[in-house]
Amino acid sequence: MTSAENKARMAGIMQALSEGDGRPFVAAMAEDFAWMICGNTHWSGLYQGRDTVQRELLAPLFAQFADRYRNTAHRILADGDFVVVECTGRVMTKTGKPYNNSYCYVIRMQGGMMKQLTEYLDTALVDSALEPPRIPA
Repeated sequence: MTSAENKARMAGIMQALSEGDGRPFVAAMAEDFAWMICGNTHWSGLYQGRDTVQRELLAPLFAQFADRYRNTAHRILADGDFVVVECTGRVMTKTGKPYNNSYCYVIRMQGGMMKQLTEYLDTALVDSALEPPRIPA
């Protein structure tokens, strides 16, 4: 796919996410999708495989949210298979703490699917607002 096609694909995914609909984001993960969270938090590290991402990252993360998570893109840049998204997420945790983080995602696309995502974020906010991940049984 071209840079423009990859940018448009991510723009549509991020538009849905800004409205609280994460289904297009999850649907765009390739089966061998890898998500790397930078930093030294309990959440940092490499999550390898779509099923692992859903089970070990997304499920325990979203279990901490009191309401619908929204993430709004402010800038989307694309160069070939790479798309960079600057965005801001907003949600309240069940413990009453706001988790309004700023992100920069560097995403490698292949055939319209996300193959790899590297996430840069405010790690101090992660440590102050989120509990360590608890992987559901």
